[in-house]
Amino acid sequence: MKLKLIFLLLGTLGFVHPSFSQDNRNPVDYVNVFTGTSNSRWMLGPYAGVPYGMVQLGPDNQESGWMAGYDYSIMNVTGFSHIHAWTMAGLMVMPATQDFTKDNGASSKAYRGAGAGFHSRILKESEKASPGYYSCELYDADCKAELTASTHCGFHKYTFKAKDDVRILLVLNFPTEYKIDIQSAVINKIGNNVVEGFAKTKADFGEYTLYFTIQFNKPFKSLNGWQDNTIKTNIDQIAGKKDVGAYVTYSTSDNESIMMKVGLSLVDMEGARNNLKTELEPFGWDFEAAAASAKGQWNKLLSTIEVKGSELNKEKFYTNFYRSFAKQTWSDVDGRYMDPFNKIQQLPKGGVMYGGDAFWNTFWNYNTILSLVAPDIMNNWVKTELELFDKTGWTNNGPTGLKLTGIMEVTHEIALMVSAYQKGIRDYDKNKLYDAVRHNGMEQGKRFPGTGLSGMERLNVYNKLGYVPFEIDAACRTLDYAYTDFCAAQLAKAMNKDDDYKLFSKRSENWKNQFNPELKLQVPKDANGNWMKDFDQFSGKHWVEGNAWQYTWYVPHDVNGLVSLIGKDLFNKRLEEGFEKSVKHNFAAHAFDRHQEIAFEYYINHGNEGNMQASFLFNYSGKPWLTQKYSRAILDSFYGNSPYHGWEGDEDEGQMGGWFVIASMGLFEMNGAVTDDPTFDLTSPLFEEVNIHIDKMYNGGKPFLIKAKNNSGENIYIQSAKLNGKALNVPKLKFKDVVAGGTLELEMGSVPNKKWGNND
Repeated sequence: MKLKLIFLLLGTLGFVHPSFSQDNRNPVDYVNVFTGTSNSRWMLGPYAGVPYGMVQLGPDNQESGWMAGYDYSIMNVTGFSHIHAWTMAGLMVMPATQDFTKDNGASSKAYRGAGAGFHSRILKESEKASPGYYSCELYDADCKAELTASTHCGFHKYTFKAKDDVRILLVLNFPTEYKIDIQSAVINKIGNNVVEGFAKTKADFGEYTLYFTIQFNKPFKSLNGWQDNTIKTNIDQIAGKKDVGAYVTYSTSDNESIMMKVGLSLVDMEGARNNLKTELEPFGWDFEAAAASAKGQWNKLLSTIEVKGSELNKEKFYTNFYRSFAKQTWSDVDGRYMDPFNKIQQLPKGGVMYGGDAFWNTFWNYNTILSLVAPDIMNNWVKTELELFDKTGWTNNGPTGLKLTGIMEVTHEIALMVSAYQKGIRDYDKNKLYDAVRHNGMEQGKRFPGTGLSGMERLNVYNKLGYVPFEIDAACRTLDYAYTDFCAAQLAKAMNKDDDYKLFSKRSENWKNQFNPELKLQVPKDANGNWMKDFDQFSGKHWVEGNAWQYTWYVPHDVNGLVSLIGKDLFNKRLEEGFEKSVKHNFAAHAFDRHQEIAFEYYINHGNEGNMQASFLFNYSGKPWLTQKYSRAILDSFYGNSPYHGWEGDEDEGQMGGWFVIASMGLFEMNGAVTDDPTFDLTSPLFEEVNIHIDKMYNGGKPFLIKAKNNSGENIYIQSAKLNGKALNVPKLKFKDVVAGGTLELEMGSVPNKKWGNND
């Protein structure tokens, strides 16, 4: 067993690129998992997990509601829960020695003092976390809590003083961002060191059942439980609905550790047991080895990109890189998964099913990262979508827990699928890929009972009128649909489907039907073709988490056409003015983190996905030096590295992080890389040197090196460029040239070179 474990650790923690092995700090050591956690969503916290893990195990300390979960500034812990996915939660664990009380069905509340419920104040200076690990001293529970995780499992270590009244609580109903409703639950005693059970949970987008098996390293004295305000002791089972939970009891000696290994599954109990056996049994009860394995997985992934620059910027880079892999694996280790209609399905050997928050505009951030250094994950995303298409007839923009949520009511998974194909990531049924993309663009979207939207819900009226009337849905639907039509057109072109190419290409121009030629803005129209009355470009009415000023720039597939319609001079004047007026807000507009109908005079909103391309638009309007200026300004001021300043907006499972990684390397993909010759826009790199260890599927994995000579906080402007020794005079770089390996050399200066990269 020990020999097997040694090889496992060598294969994870020991795998770093040679340049890193000479440094005292590995990439994983630069990650600050507390960044942004005092102002963040449920999904973002100092949780222990592995890349794309189902389990994100960590502390919660807030009440239910928007941005619930963990807040760094709060000095207590309600409990440690296993799942922190969008709209999903599951199984909180909490050690306790203080009095156990019930209050109107709630077993613990974060605002209470010591001695009530089971939450505990913490010694804040003791709180430590890194990728794959979390720990703190629980003051009221009088113990040290340590957590680590694998893909489907949590590993807990609680070290106590000598106590006769230790309890480990298992909580199914607890505060979450989106309220969960326990429909039915059962917790069973299996011998004296195993507890198993399930919780059938109703969430915002359908129901899911979480199965769990828990192994303890020491036999417990008793199993006890509660259902609402009824507490039962010395039981073999507790069952019910709403507030259901259990606790085991122990007597401990001084400095004794009670450990738990928790296996989870959305499929069945056998799946939970098998996940636990496969992932944690090799470690025995060696908690430190399991934590080292989790850390090693992160280090292997983060080592694929090497940056040289200030320690501050390296910390920001690897923290954002780490956050870019926050989505989840929902299939079990044996390839079984629960489909959106609650049927168990079996994948071929090695298959996985991913899920998470929306793909809303991920073509501007972490899609790019996947394609360069983790194409296996990108390929698995395509397979996930094709499996959903095969079993349900639809792909989906946000298959959280593999439910067809349709979050954001767009279909930007199509952009990921087409980009993967265009970049040569094609280990799947390519004909089925085309069928799925075409189906999305030709069949009216629908909502299934018990789950969410699939497809384009307003496709019928969009086809009829060439836009989506504002009395039917948000005006930005027209823009989203037009972009997705462009994606479909590019795939049709690549597969020689000429008729479809013409059809989708024509529809991709529909964004012009909402463009007001007098105001030079996107303006909502009604079904009769009348412009919206009392229009205010700063109002969020009839837009999704944005306003007309911001959405006017949202034509990722035809920026040149947008420049032409607005006029180059007005385009540049309006956009530059917007950036200058947004400096004081750090290029964020928090009013539009959620839908707002009233008017707020906000311009650039990098803090939400619909406006993340703004700084790169100058590359298309003859002023690339302004792209360099403002993209660097966003990197410097929008992004922070403290618990109180991480992302000036909604991080959304890696989207803000993904943008930082790409833009800090000086790269960006405006149209989502869905054409047959994907191309990067260039900007000012944050680092003096970036070494991208391209995945081996491309040309054997030759690295691509970006050197920015004389780069600094003042020298942010590109003076000249060379690609593999030859002059590069445009702010563009072909994807095929990057993945072929080579060197991009940039000469930097403090004054713009207005001749370089200017397409005038």
